[in-house]
Amino acid sequence: MTEPIEKSAAEKSAAPRLAPAGDAAVLVTFADRIDPRASAAVLALDEALRWDPFDGFIEATPSFAALLARFDPLLVDYEEAAEAISALLRIADEASAPGAPSGRLWRFPAAYGGEAGPDLASVAAHLSVSEEAVVALHVGAEHQVYMLGFLPGAPYLGGLPPDLDLPRLAEPRVAVPAGSVAIAGGLSVIYPVQSPGGWRLLGRTPVALFSPEADPPALLAPGDRIRFEPASLEDVETLATRAAAGEWRPAVDERSAA
Repeated sequence: MTEPIEKSAAEKSAAPRLAPAGDAAVLVTFADRIDPRASAAVLALDEALRWDPFDGFIEATPSFAALLARFDPLLVDYEEAAEAISALLRIADEASAPGAPSGRLWRFPAAYGGEAGPDLASVAAHLSVSEEAVVALHVGAEHQVYMLGFLPGAPYLGGLPPDLDLPRLAEPRVAVPAGSVAIAGGLSVIYPVQSPGGWRLLGRTPVALFSPEADPPALLAPGDRIRFEPASLEDVETLATRAAAGEWRPAVDERSAA
C-alpha cells in the first residue's frame, strides 16, 4: 500500500499551484501534506467542476491535497483549461472551510479484535490502555474519506484520534482479508478485497466497497464520512454474505440540500 502523505497541523494551505500533467490534464496542488483545509478545497473544486465544467473537461480525480483535471486537448489547450480552473478556485476557496460536513454519512458495522482485528491487542498494549478503550476511540471518531486509492474503492480516512497515530507494521502481511479496518500514519483504511498490507488491523466490516456492475462502481466518494458501530464477528460475516448477494447495504444519511 502506498505510504500516505505526512500529515500537517497547519490550519491554512498555501495558494494553489497549477501545472500541466502531460498534454491533457491540469494538476492543481493545494498543499504538500495532508491538511484539512487543503482537502476541503480539493473537494470544493471537484464539486465546482461537476456543476460548471469548462468546454473540453473530461473528469477530475481528487487526492489528499491535489486534484487532477483531465481535458480533451482537441477541444481546449492547457492555458485555456488552467484559466477556466483558476476562475473556479475562488468558489473553491470560499467553500473550503474545514470541519463542515460535505458528503454522505455512512454507518458501518465492524467487529473489533480477535480474528477480525488481530492487531487490536498490540495497539492497546502499546498505548497502555484496554482494547475497549482503543475501540471507543475508533468508533467515537467521524472518519472522512480524503481519497480513494491503492485498490478500487479503498478509502483513505481522516479523523483518526491522535492517540491512534501509529506507524505501519515492520513486516507487512501477505494477505489481509477483505473488509479489514486498519490504521497507520494517522489514517484509517478499509481493504475492499484480500490483498497484502502493512497497516494495523483493528477490525472488519461487511460493507462491499466496489462492484464493477454498480453505477458508480465505488460505494464511497471523497468527502463522505463514516461512523463505525461495534458488531459481532458472526453478524459481520452474515452481513458480508448478504452484501455480496446484493441483499444488504449500510445505512446512509444523504448529503443535505444545503
